[in-house]
Amino acid sequence: MFITRKDYDKTFELFGTQPTLNDKAPDFTLPSTKGRNVSLDDLKGQVTILSVVPNINTRVCAIQTREFNQRASQLKGINFFTIARNTLDEFSQWCAGEGLDLENLSDVDGTFGKAYGLIMSELNLLARSVFVIDQSLNIAYMEIVSEMTDEPAYQAPIKKALELL
Repeated sequence: MFITRKDYDKTFELFGTQPTLNDKAPDFTLPSTKGRNVSLDDLKGQVTILSVVPNINTRVCAIQTREFNQRASQLKGINFFTIARNTLDEFSQWCAGEGLDLENLSDVDGTFGKAYGLIMSELNLLARSVFVIDQSLNIAYMEIVSEMTDEPAYQAPIKKALELL
């Protein structure tokens, strides 16, 4: 799969294999801005939205994170995490600047990106994407945004998450 960046007139290949809809989500364990590690197994029995961004300190990534946070904060019974290659300190500084108290997951070592086939060649960043993980840890919804500067769909993953409750 390839991700484009139209304003740079560049295309970036994703390393690895992306997960398949309805298959078990690839395993991961990532450090959280809440001082704990979050693994796929921790999500069992719950509905979870994973919002994946290239870099929290960029405009579209910030919009995506704010938008999902605003919508997800109104939903009961659904976990929500933003994942990026940013450090925990970068996430914490961004949240403080935005006045938000979010639990973000740092993929600074790239293990999530490798497991999900989301690392963009040359950039070493994650491709913008959204995953809904069901109670049995299967991928119930996924979108990998093909243009790096485009926002993902917001309503479709939330609708799918609500259907799973």
